[in-house]
Amino acid sequence: MTDTRHALIIANDRYADQGLKKLKAPAQDAEALERVLHDPQIGDFDVEIVHNATADLMRRRIQAFFNDRTRADTLLLHFSCHGLKSESGELYFAATDTEPPLLAATAVPSQFVRGCMSGTRAGRTVLFLDCCYGGAFSRGAASVRASGEVHVLESFAKDEPASGRGWAVITASDSMEYSFEGNELAENSGPRPSVFTHAVVEGLETGEADLDADGHVSLDDLYDYVYSHVKEQNPHQTPKKAAELQGELHLAHSRRGRIKIAAIPSPPSLQAALGSDEVLTRQGAVLELDRRLQHPELPLAEGARQHLEEIARNDIQQIAGLASEVLGKIRLSPSPDRLDFGMVPRNSTPQKRSVTLHGPPLARHCVAQPKQSWIRVDPTRNGLDVRIDTTAEGHLSGDIMLKGVADEAVLHVEAVVAAAREPDRTKPRPQPPPTPAEPTPPSDDRRDTVIIEPTRPPRPPKPPPSTPAPAPARQARPDRPSPSRRAPALAGAALALALASVATLVLTLQRATVAIIERGDQGVGGNVEDNIRAYGALTPLIVCLITGALALAAGAYARHELETGREHYAKQAASSTHTLVSVAKGLAIPALVLAVLAGLAYLVGSPHW
Repeated sequence: MTDTRHALIIANDRYADQGLKKLKAPAQDAEALERVLHDPQIGDFDVEIVHNATADLMRRRIQAFFNDRTRADTLLLHFSCHGLKSESGELYFAATDTEPPLLAATAVPSQFVRGCMSGTRAGRTVLFLDCCYGGAFSRGAASVRASGEVHVLESFAKDEPASGRGWAVITASDSMEYSFEGNELAENSGPRPSVFTHAVVEGLETGEADLDADGHVSLDDLYDYVYSHVKEQNPHQTPKKAAELQGELHLAHSRRGRIKIAAIPSPPSLQAALGSDEVLTRQGAVLELDRRLQHPELPLAEGARQHLEEIARNDIQQIAGLASEVLGKIRLSPSPDRLDFGMVPRNSTPQKRSVTLHGPPLARHCVAQPKQSWIRVDPTRNGLDVRIDTTAEGHLSGDIMLKGVADEAVLHVEAVVAAAREPDRTKPRPQPPPTPAEPTPPSDDRRDTVIIEPTRPPRPPKPPPSTPAPAPARQARPDRPSPSRRAPALAGAALALALASVATLVLTLQRATVAIIERGDQGVGGNVEDNIRAYGALTPLIVCLITGALALAAGAYARHELETGREHYAKQAASSTHTLVSVAKGLAIPALVLAVLAGLAYLVGSPHW
């Protein structure tokens, strides 16, 4: 979000006048709304809360909120309180010191709020009204009475602001409807979130309000989401909206869509190969894209992925199938895909369960979003750690959504939280040795969304020259290379095998050429099969096929070793390994293709010549 964003939340739940019913939701709603609006990954608003303020303080804070703004500012004002209508038909917002017979002196008129909205220089202004209108007051209160229908939007939709790019008003209800707190307006029920504000918070926090999945929650997205959820909870409550806006207003970021990475395009030479008329050239370009797809630099890998997706859609079946097979390497593959914590004592700290994400760095780069608030997720180098909140008893069943650049997966979590057993005090228990304290899970119940990035861990600092290095606990086997040399050694072996394959192919072609020339000199009585066997052309051909296949296998294993143990390799060693493997593939694949063609020619042609 490039604009400066400010929010003011006014929440009044206690009133001096006995006729105004105490509300249960405003304080809780204000905290929840402040959390999602202030979160830089969601709303990125600068948020201020005014709780149980007098009418004078409310007017001061509201006017100060709208003053000294610029067109780069987006303002959001949220009311959670009683709404009252005077006998003359004007709407007022109740303060803690409001006296219903003296509304003009002790409440905040909607005309005052509308005037502040019209006079501000802010680019865009949004007003949320989660207010109880009309009959939402204590029964039998003589000091409070409803005076006809309220029609809230009419109090704000009369004048367009003098400056800025527009305004919008969304109300929890209109006319004589209640703005419900929970499922009822009971006097003795515990604190419950307002249906309207709860839907706003849930839609922004989970990203489900991003109905078009474009990565942003627009004003229209949020209203449609809130409207459907409020009507589902309470059919008699109808949210309303009025707006005068230029363009689309994005209220929050959304993680509902997949991760987007700014791609680095492939080099022009590779793009030219992808557009070649030669099938083998395009096939080689796909293999090069496969190599780039596994690169640790995510923008470079993303550029290769986009090219591969285009090939999979538009090329011939042979090339498209190869591209699709390569794209399969970046599918999300969590292991395990189901976590069962079993029986867990209440209020205990269960052990963490680790989940490994397989595949190249681009496949491991994803967003982990718990669908239930009791699931805790922490990113690790190769995946994530999962914990659960054990404050409530019962059977827990939930999911963690994993969303990558091109794939989604679901990780299922199960647990049974039971009451902790009373300790047996008749026998002394041996004290276990002290263990490092586990980090305490966060106390709030928000659904944390975690971005998992396949970063390389920092290397440990080298000891100073004067400090002798500690002796290793176990001597490495002399016949097995250390992890830091294994991948380069395999890459070197792959290159040697590829060179051997090319050499034996050349030898095969030389001997076959001499055999064919001699067969031509023999005339009708000659047999090319005897000549080829006499000159020993078949043996190097078989050796060529074997060494070429071994070269490809050694190269693939070298890359696997490099990816799984990247922390053991210096940058130069990793670069050398990639170079050696690429050269080995470039030699081995053509040698294998020509060797297969030569073998087929021998099998098909020798009986007839």
